[in-house]
Order: sequence, then C-alpha cells, then structure tokens
Amino acid sequence: MDEIVWARDSSEGFILSRITEILDDGAEVIPLESKYQKRTLPFSDIFRANVEKDRDYDDNCEMMFLNEASLLNNIRTRYYKNKIYTYVANILIAVNPYSEIPSLYSPEMIRNYKGKSLGQLPPHVFAIADKAYRDMQVLKQSQSIIVSGESGAGKTESTKHLLKFLCHNWGEESGLLEQKILDANPVLEAFGNAKTTRNNNSSRFGKFIEVHFDKSFKVCGGHISHYLLEKSRVCSPDGDERNYHIFYMLMAGAPEKLRQKLGLTKPDDFNYLKSACTRYFTKPSSEKKLSPSQKSEDHTKQGPLKDILLDDVEDFNDLDQALSRLGLTDAERLQIYATVAAVLHLGNVAFEDNPDDSRGGCRMIPSKERSLITASTLLDIDPSELKQALVSRVMQSSRGGMKGTVIMVPLKVYEANNARDALAKAIYSNLFDYIVNKINRSIPFQASSYYIGVLDIAGFEFFTVNSFEQFCINYCNEKLQQFFNERILKYEQELYKKEGLGVPEITYVDNQGCIDLIEAKTNGIFTLLDEESKLPKPSYTHFTGEVHKAWPSEYRIGLPRSSKLKAHRSIRDDEGFLIRHFAGAVCYQTKYFIEKNNDALHASLESIIQESKNKLIETLFSTSMAQKGKLTFVSVGSKFKTQLGELMEKLKSNGTNFIRCIKPNNKMVDHQFDGSLSLMQLKCSGMISVLELMEYGYPSRTSFADLHSMYKEYLPKELKQLNPKTFCEAMLHSLKLQEKDFKFGITKVFFRPGKFAEFDRIMKSDPENLKSVVAAIKKWLIKSRWIKSQFCVLTIIKMKNKIAYRRSALIVMQKTVRGYLVRKKYGPRITTLRNIRTLDSSLKKLEEIASQLKQKASVVNEIDGLKSKFASTMEKIKHDDRMDRKTVESLYAELVGQVNQQMASLQKKLQEERIAEEQERLRKLREEMERQKRLKEEEERKIREEEEHRKMKVEMEARRKAEELERKKQEEADRLLAEELQKQQEKLAQDERKYQEQLEQERQDRELALRLAQETNGQVEESPPLIRKYDRYDKICKRVAFAFASVFSP
Repeated sequence: MDEIVWARDSSEGFILSRITEILDDGAEVIPLESKYQKRTLPFSDIFRANVEKDRDYDDNCEMMFLNEASLLNNIRTRYYKNKIYTYVANILIAVNPYSEIPSLYSPEMIRNYKGKSLGQLPPHVFAIADKAYRDMQVLKQSQSIIVSGESGAGKTESTKHLLKFLCHNWGEESGLLEQKILDANPVLEAFGNAKTTRNNNSSRFGKFIEVHFDKSFKVCGGHISHYLLEKSRVCSPDGDERNYHIFYMLMAGAPEKLRQKLGLTKPDDFNYLKSACTRYFTKPSSEKKLSPSQKSEDHTKQGPLKDILLDDVEDFNDLDQALSRLGLTDAERLQIYATVAAVLHLGNVAFEDNPDDSRGGCRMIPSKERSLITASTLLDIDPSELKQALVSRVMQSSRGGMKGTVIMVPLKVYEANNARDALAKAIYSNLFDYIVNKINRSIPFQASSYYIGVLDIAGFEFFTVNSFEQFCINYCNEKLQQFFNERILKYEQELYKKEGLGVPEITYVDNQGCIDLIEAKTNGIFTLLDEESKLPKPSYTHFTGEVHKAWPSEYRIGLPRSSKLKAHRSIRDDEGFLIRHFAGAVCYQTKYFIEKNNDALHASLESIIQESKNKLIETLFSTSMAQKGKLTFVSVGSKFKTQLGELMEKLKSNGTNFIRCIKPNNKMVDHQFDGSLSLMQLKCSGMISVLELMEYGYPSRTSFADLHSMYKEYLPKELKQLNPKTFCEAMLHSLKLQEKDFKFGITKVFFRPGKFAEFDRIMKSDPENLKSVVAAIKKWLIKSRWIKSQFCVLTIIKMKNKIAYRRSALIVMQKTVRGYLVRKKYGPRITTLRNIRTLDSSLKKLEEIASQLKQKASVVNEIDGLKSKFASTMEKIKHDDRMDRKTVESLYAELVGQVNQQMASLQKKLQEERIAEEQERLRKLREEMERQKRLKEEEERKIREEEEHRKMKVEMEARRKAEELERKKQEEADRLLAEELQKQQEKLAQDERKYQEQLEQERQDRELALRLAQETNGQVEESPPLIRKYDRYDKICKRVAFAFASVFSP
C-alpha cells in the first residue's frame, strides 16, 4: 500500500501513481499529478518504479527495475536533457530530436569515440560504428548495422553519421574514396527521398551500403544495393506530401538558363506536382533567391516549408557538386536533369475520347501537344511516334504457332493515361538504377577482406490507404523483425543454454506465420498475385478472393470489416484484406496490386523509347527488354522477395549490430515527447523482450583465448604463460568485480551489460594502476594455488582411507579363495556321499517290489547284501584321504549299476507273476461278460445323461464368454470416452493460450488504430470482445459427462 508505481496511461504511456488498494485481480491507483484521474488497473498494467524520477541511465539495463515503464521513462527523461541515445545492453536506441544538438557529431566527438569500448563513453551512434569495426578486427568477420524504425524516426541521418565515422577514421588515407562514399548520400536523397506526412525527408527506397576494408583494416571501397523504389510517387503523390526532392531542387536551385532549357517553371504548372504539396523547403537566405515565377501559389501564400536539414536551393548545388565529384561530366549531369524534366513534361500530356474513332479510341488534347514535344525533345525521340505509342498499341495475331498480321489497337483514355504513367515511372526508375550504378562504379575498389554494411530501409508503414508499396515494406520489416528475434532473443538463449549459464527462458511472439502468409510457395500472397497477373484478364477482386480462400482459418489475415479503424470497415471483402503484423493490424486495398506488381511498358512504348538517340536514355533501357507474354514476366514482388532473401543471407553470415530509431511525436517538432507513440515503437522493435532478457542475460562475451590475446601484452611474462582459462579466471577474480557481473561458460566468459567495458578500462589504465592489477592477479594466483594445495592434502587423506577400505576388502577375498580351494578338494566326496544317501530310496523301492513277490526270501537276502555294501563304501570314502575324484565316482557308479541290476531282476519276476495273475483274471472276466451285458443298457443311459450334462456345460461357458466380451467392449467405450474428454481439456488449454495471444494482438491493433485515427481525425470502433473457443465445446463436454454418468449409473 502507498507504494509508488508506474500505471499505464493511454496518452502518456505510463504515469507515476500511488497504490491505494489491492484488489483480487488488480489495484486501485491515484496518479501523483492531479490532472489525471483515479483508476483501477490489472496487475499487468502496473510496474514498480524508481523513486528517483529525474535520474537517467546510459544503459537501461543499469536500472533497478527492468520493465517497459522504466524503459520509457528513462528515454523520455534523457530526451528532454538532449541525450537522444540510450543503450539496452548492446542495442542503441536513438530518439529523433528534430533539432540540431551542438557538437554532437563534431570532428572532436568522432576522435573521442575511436577505439573506445561500448559503455566507456555516453551512448552514441559513433560507439556502435566503432564496436562494429573492432568486432570486425577481433573476430575477423564482416559486420552489419541494422538501422530500423518508423518513417521520420531518423534512420537516414543515423546512416549518414555511421558512414561519416567509418570513413573519417579509417578512410582518410584513401584520398577521394572517403568523399565519394559520403557524396553518395545527397545524391540518393535527392532522387530517392520525399516529403511525407510523417517525415520531411522520408527514404522511399531501401539501401544497404557496404564500406569495404583491406587486410590492414583501412577503407578500400564501397558498394550500394537498393531495394523497392516507390515508383507510384512519380505520378501520384498524396495531398500534403511531395514528389521526389529532385523535381523541386531543379525548379528552386537550378540556374535560370538551365531551367529555361529544360522548360521548368513552378510546381503548379506540372500535373505530377500540383496535386500534392507545391511549397519548397528553404531557409531565409535561400528564400530571397527565388523569383516569383518559381514559386507556386501555395508557397506565395503560406511561405516555405521549414526543416533544419532541407533547403531545395542549397541542396541542388550540393547535389550538382556531389555528382561532379562522383565523376559525372557536365554533359552527363545535364542529361540526368533533362530526363527528370522530361518526366514532368510527360505528365502534362492528356487525352480525350476520339469521336472519329469507331473503336472507342482516344486522342491527345491539342493544347497538350507542346508538353509532348518538349518531353520528346528532352528524351530525343520522335514526337509523332511517341504520340502514336501513347494512344495505341501494337498487337500481332498468330495462327498455328506462326506470327500473323500486325494490328494497331487504339487505347481508351484511362489506358492511355496508364501507358503515359507507366512510361514516366519506367524512365525515373531506370534513371535511379543508373545513378546508383554510377555511384558504385565511381568508388575505387581494391581487394576487400571484410566490410561493414549499414542497412537503411523504410520502417513499418500504415496509413488510411495502404497499397502494394506498404505491403512490400511491411513484409520486409516482418523479415527483419524475425531476424532480430532469432539473433538477439533465440540465439542468445540457445548460447546461454549451450554454455550452461542457467539463465531463465524468455518468451516472445514468433511471426513466422505472418511471413508464411506472404511468401509461401504454393499459396502465399506473392504467389497468388503472380498467378493472377498471368491470367488473360486479371482482376484485383478475383485475386483478393483467392487470398481469402487460400487462408480461411489463419488468424493473421482477416476481412477489412474486422479492422479497428472505422474508415476500413466500408471496404468490400473482395477489395482488400487485413494482415495482423508484429506491429499491429494493417488493412491493404488491392485495387492497384496487379498493376504495381507488373508495371511493364507495352511493346510499342518499349520500342519507341529504345530508339532514342539520347545516350542516357539508350543506356537506361538497353537491358530492359519487353516481356514476351504473361507467363514469363518477372514481377516486382518476386524480384523484391529474391533481393530480400539475398540480403537476409548476408545479414545472417555477418556479425550484427542494431540501432532502433524512435519517433518522439507525429508533429516533427523538438522537445515534445508522445509517450504512447514511443512505447508502441519500443514494443514493436522488440526492446521490451530484450530488456526482459537482459534482466538475466550477459550480452557481452568473448572466448578465453581471445581475452588472453587481447590483454596478455599488458602483463608480465610469468602471467602471459598461463593457459587462457586460468588467465581469465585470475584476471576477473582479482579485479574485485562482483560475481554476478560475469559468468564462466564452457568456452567463453560472459559479462553483464557495461561490465566488459569496465573491465577493459581497468586493464588499459595507466601503468601505476596496472601494477596494482598485476599484484592483485599474483595474489589471487597464490591464494588459488594454496586452495589447490589444501585440496591435494584432503585428496591424500581420502586416498589413505581408500587404501584401508581396500585392505579389508582383500581379507574378504582371501577368505573366499581359501573356501574355494577346500570345496574343490573335498567337494566330490561330499557330493558322492550325498548321492549314495539318495540311493537309499532305491533300496526302499526294491524292498517294496520284493514284498509283492510270492517267493521273496532269497530276494530279501540280496537286498540286505546291497545295504551292507552301501555302508562299507561310505566308510571307505569318508576315511581314505588318498582316494581321488575318479575313484570316488567309479565306486558310486558300481553301486548304481548293482542297484539297477537288482531292480531289473525284481521287476522281471514281478512281471511274470502278474502275467499269471492276468490270465486268471481273463478267465474270470469272461464269466463276467454276461453280467456286463446286462449292465450295458444301464451304462448307455448314464452316457446319455453325461452327454446332456456336457452340452449344458458348453452352453453355460459360451454364455459366460459372451458376457465377458460385452464387458470388455463396455470398458473400451469407457476408455475412449475418457480419452476424448482429455483431448477436449488439452484443446481448451491450447485455445486459451491462443486467446491470450489474440487479446494482446487486439490491444496492439487498437493502439495502432487509435494512433492512425488521431492522425487522420478518424474514428475507432470497438470490436465485440473475443469469444473463447472453449465456449463452443461446452456442449461437447456436457455430452461426454452425461455419457460417463450413464455408464457408471446403476
């Protein structure tokens, strides 16, 4: 009672409260701040709190109470102190400050973090970069740094700082190489980033940047892989968002002469720009450079957009200089700008129905001819041919497998618009690929031994309208989350178990089911989408229906009407589906899935664009061959799945470091922390599970041999000669580290968070301190050896006791052997005497036979003679010590022979007498036959009675067996009923576990929906409470119980 705790709050995440009353399933709490109301919460929403509210920790694992509430509070406290970085063991949490923090990334800061162990200095993105580099050096293994988080969380900026740290420290000697790697960022941002509602500089593609190192671990090259550029943005950016930065840079920052040459004016004049935000990002100094003809109407009325990192005027100059340093000539840069401008002019081409075309075709609006001519000039293709290709397509008939007549098929207005947009997207997408390839070719590349890869890919996305791009991005994030779970949670626990550390097991939600739903080979969504695209007339509604049909009972996929967001419930079942991702449920509208998955040009446009005399355009489409039929096309989804698979293989083969970026608020303003938003991001990123694991875990570890090689140079010769395990034990036990701070495994030593850095700091301290360390190690060794000596003495005492025990055992053995020898010598005589005594029974049998003879006097005399011989033989065996085994056995055999002979003689005599008696008996029998004949009738009657009795007995036995069989059947039925009841109970328990998981999923879905509703002013409708599945089994259980009652009732 009256204990200070963290209580869950829908807006702040958690608030400090005081417990006033403990209830059966929760507690009543009063928030410490009066603006919050008293509430009753379950125990799962209440966490212990540290009374020092404003104290912050560099590493969340150092906190007294490791729970999600303390984690959130520590990050919030540090954020308001401009400490945007925090550790959770070896994982860095980075909160976007939305403002510039002085000296945080200065050259001096870069120098400070070089060569420092994790935890030696305050948390920083530079520390993760340095850790990756040192791990690469020590472990001789390439490293990956995965930068993840929502859009606007600061992933791209973190990536820049990582590259800057690596290139500045180990790339300066490589000349222009460092500059070229760093120049890649402004170029990629110009062509691949755009303003969205959640991020002013959102990366609309993913990239994996590799910095390669030679044998001496100096930067020797680099390579950039990119994934899934959002091509649809070129043609249709949303209301408050912008198209790619390059379009606005050209209009705002390009020289007037260049703009005139490219036909560029202001965003309002271009269809691909005016439907969205048309304002520039500028600073006051840049704003003055803009002429009225460059500004859109909105820019003139509302002023420029503001962002400390963006300025369209200055960014164009930086872009142009970066392209120049990357090796592009003035002519090549002009061709790139012309291609970008051509895309804008192409977007101004419009169509209308052609009243002269009987087949329902369209024609170009005459007023838009000028835009077509400008686009054709910039692309260096024939305007008339381009015009024809936009309003019609070529189709070739075939008969019997032979090519037939070429037919011009006119396009309808919407088909022409789609063809124009497809061409614009293809040009821009291929241009982006070309620029990335140019960057890769411009970076000098020598022999590479290892590399450090930085992955910056779009974070989990969810909007009111979610399409194919969000589907692919979220699929990627599912794979990365699974990798995180396996590398940090699953692998970590397996290692603890293998090394015998005895750390409690931590449970986490496995998202393999969601991944299978998307990528399964037979019925995955990607597979179903590709199959639909190959049909003669693909339909998104048919595709959606196939998805629902393929996964009828999968919990992770549902109908749009099951969404928590009211706006999604109006979507028809065949127009979308809802997927429950690890971060929450997202409703996808499938209307443009097939188009975006294919996005190929028809043959006429492909042919026209490939005939361009512009070298750049020719290069862009030289490898882009028209697809020959729908059965052979490589879809966007399949290509992305393959690329993602290759990326995951790279990540699995590398050492891994994680940076989790957190977006503190949706308004993108500084010093404003949304607790609920941040808490949801922490949960989705797996930080809560990691914190739970770290409560018992040992995130830092190294093998005994590696630790020996790292520090033996600091110690004298006599300590270097120790074997690695003794060396490690001596160092760790002598440095006064607490036993709970480290553990020895079978092959490695493990450290609690921050303790390896503390140990490293001690070992690399000044020489005077090192002397005391050496003295402590020697003292520990002496103490250890004394303990071993004591153990040896105790062992000798145990050995003495063991010898005494063996001596007593030897006496027993001697006694046993002596007894054996005596038994061997006298055993045959004793056995023979025993056997002779057994022959007395034979003599008695002889006497019995003799008594049956009529003339028995002579026979009795013979038997008495045998008795006398028995007695004399036994006396001889008893007293003659010289008699051997063979003689004893022969005497016994002689006695047995005489007994057998006498027995045969007596039996013969007895037989003869019995024959005579038998003959007499036969005579009498004949006399009796007449009497027997009379008795025969009586005997037959008795036989009949006995037969009837036997039959009655058989019938009774048959009846008994039938009753026994019926009883066994009843017992088997009872057993089956019992097993059925047991299965039902087990299923109820399993369903209860699933029900709890679904409850957690429902809670996350609701939080996600609430957040999206707050952003879009939408509404969230409460879903009916989940019904436990075991309610359906009540009737079954009752039926089984009734069956049992009926069986056992009298």
